Amino acid sequence: MEYRNLGNSGLKVPILSFGAGTFGGTGQLFGAWGNTNIKEAANIVDICLEAGINMFDTADVYSNGASEKVLGAAIAGRRDKILISTKSSLPMGDGANDYGSSRLHLIKAVDDALIRLGTDYIDLFQLHAFDANTPVEEVLTTLDAIVKNGKVRYIGISNFAGWQIMKSLSVSEKYGLQRYVANQVYYSLIGRDYEWDLMPLGLDQGLGAMVWSPLGWGRLTGKIRRGVALPANSRLHDTVDFAPPVDDELLYRVIDTLEEIAVETEKTVPQIALNWLTQRPSVSSVIIGARNQEQLRQNLGAIGWKLNGEQMAKLDAASKREAPYPHFPYYRQDGFKMLNPPLFR
Repeated sequence: MEYRNLGNSGLKVPILSFGAGTFGGTGQLFGAWGNTNIKEAANIVDICLEAGINMFDTADVYSNGASEKVLGAAIAGRRDKILISTKSSLPMGDGANDYGSSRLHLIKAVDDALIRLGTDYIDLFQLHAFDANTPVEEVLTTLDAIVKNGKVRYIGISNFAGWQIMKSLSVSEKYGLQRYVANQVYYSLIGRDYEWDLMPLGLDQGLGAMVWSPLGWGRLTGKIRRGVALPANSRLHDTVDFAPPVDDELLYRVIDTLEEIAVETEKTVPQIALNWLTQRPSVSSVIIGARNQEQLRQNLGAIGWKLNGEQMAKLDAASKREAPYPHFPYYRQDGFKMLNPPLFR
């Protein structure tokens, strides 16, 4: 297993980490992902640790805390071998203070997560969304205090816009507060929006990407093909309203290329899609999920080898989209390129 620094921090994380969204899954969204019980979760943790995956990602909102509870039970007795990443800010109830990033809510959210996880500290605590109703200064002074009291080791964010991240980092710098070191983002061969603003920001400011849904919400599992109906057991039937949108022609163009490279490499479509991500700039860890041990072992086949330059170029070309404003001049015009060479051509 390859380990990388999480952004501009000293924390080493595995290039593949495990997403525990299937643990204790209930409801329309998480129930469709899976419903892994404690015994099976412990078996999955065993396989992960054997392969060198020691980081497990969850969130309080995953099945209303059930994911954290099952994860906590599954790692009992081996906490010292585990890195725990969890998130908060999304609604956990109907009360006026049951959501957001206020001091009141964050302190309670961390304490509740510690109880569910059965631990006294969290390795990486991330805000699940930007809270426009709470001053950034309040958010960061609270997180700074939580780190200093030992309940959290590192902090990060997820689903923030670039300006929201930079505003937060400027407040941290101004007052000498803890800085975000991780950005949990959606990034895949069929979802490369991350590259326009958030990736350059991450490289410049030292934010390591923790990639969620690296297989494009199940679209790059090898089960979807051009001209073939969506499989009856696809989770997209129940969760498409939650899924990141994608243009059909882009999807099938990428799938066609993945299948071509799968023949060349004798690897599976998802293994190739995951391997491509591990070679992208700013990526610290790619979060993989699995309903069962077989899926997990298949995903583990994404590492230990590398796509060659020609194969990477084919995938880049198949997944390429026209740059949006204000980025497109820097990709089209030499004068703009001279001033600010784009990361990707």
